[in-house]
Amino acid sequence: MEQINWLEEVEKRKNQLIKDTQDFLRIKSVLDEENGTPAAPFGAGIDEALHYLLEKGSEDGFTSKNLDGYAGHLEMGSGEDLIGILCHIDVVPEGDGWSSDPFGAEIHDGKIIARGSLDDKGPTMAAYYAMKIIKELNLSLSKRVRMIIGTDEESDWRCVDHYFKHEEMPTMGFAPDADFPIIYAEKGIADFDLLQKSQDSSDAELQLVSFNSGRRYNMVPDFAEAKLEGKGNLLEMVNEFQAFLDKNTLMGRGICDEDTVVFQVEGVSAHGMEPEHGKNAGLYLASYLQGYSLDEQAKYYLSMVNEFFVGDSRGRSLGVAYSDDITGDLTINVGKLTYTKTDGGSLGLNLRYPVTNDMDGTKKKIEEVCEEIGFELANYSNSAPHHVDKNHPLIQTLQKVYKEQTGEEATLVSIGGGTYARSLEAGVAFGPLFPGRPDVAHQKDEFILVDDLLKATAIYAQAIYELAK
Repeated sequence: MEQINWLEEVEKRKNQLIKDTQDFLRIKSVLDEENGTPAAPFGAGIDEALHYLLEKGSEDGFTSKNLDGYAGHLEMGSGEDLIGILCHIDVVPEGDGWSSDPFGAEIHDGKIIARGSLDDKGPTMAAYYAMKIIKELNLSLSKRVRMIIGTDEESDWRCVDHYFKHEEMPTMGFAPDADFPIIYAEKGIADFDLLQKSQDSSDAELQLVSFNSGRRYNMVPDFAEAKLEGKGNLLEMVNEFQAFLDKNTLMGRGICDEDTVVFQVEGVSAHGMEPEHGKNAGLYLASYLQGYSLDEQAKYYLSMVNEFFVGDSRGRSLGVAYSDDITGDLTINVGKLTYTKTDGGSLGLNLRYPVTNDMDGTKKKIEEVCEEIGFELANYSNSAPHHVDKNHPLIQTLQKVYKEQTGEEATLVSIGGGTYARSLEAGVAFGPLFPGRPDVAHQKDEFILVDDLLKATAIYAQAIYELAK
């Protein structure tokens, strides 16, 4: 059979691909559980996007199935083995500050600008057209190819949980929902709280009334606030605090009135997978407050935060540090810090661990430390790490395709984040973001370059064909 020029086949369908991508992006598929129904559990917008894709698939001759509004699939080919393409159609809320309508899908300077253009509706349409091209060329396949359509990836992944309760697991596959070349390994991710057991508190002259920092486990907090009450020269405390801010090149302020002082710190937010990329406002403030003679309960809470987490994002002080050659270091992000005089303190931690790490042992060690220091571990959840061997046929095939399509080596990448690929037993994340491109997913003015959309479609078409032929 003659060699197929995949990019040429994409170019033939360029105008329709762009139009369908724009139409798809104009559907506001943001989670809306409050207005969910039994048939549309995540709200009308997500349901509309799911129906849009399933109906388009039916019209183009794919076998389509809707699984109770939680997920769906489009399938072609025949055979025992199943190649899975795992996509999602839900998007995060648009937020503020856009230069054009976030659901307008306008094209400016060669970019389609819309919420979901990069994550993950643009790539979903690229993968759809990749399947469509193979079908229209009437190419012979020895395996089935199935696009699995998720609807709840940006929150709790209930879509894939529901889907795989009812449907088979693909033999292998990829998620067009991250970066090129190939993400083959992802750390495990555990979220949990450490709760201070109640303590008698002394009547110190200076009392910590409240301390708050952070709202999400997986983000480095960029703001922290503490309120203190007591006697003493509060104005002097404000001046000391300003000196601390200046020394650490931080923004913030101290405010005092008769017997109350409030300290605020502005840090630098970052994704929790690498806490060192941010400045944790809560940890800075906790380190500062430790210098004061506070009531016993507050003093104990702050000393624990300082001993185990200030200046240590690798779990060394907890005795759980670990690293491997595949995914690097175990990391701990202190995403939430809260304290009140009545309830004591808590920490919300996001722990990301290498693929060879024993998380059961890590958890047991943390529980032992908690027992010793009067804290308890609570609200534990864990998503196991994901890793596909570099010699797996999936990896070998995708590397070959990527090199042929781009002329670049398909290096294997490991990450601390979690992609949709971890829903597959043998799955990797494969594009759509090319090396050197800015990652604007979840940001204002999110975009995908039209040229990159076309290039990704060609790569996906050849990849699907090579995996399924």
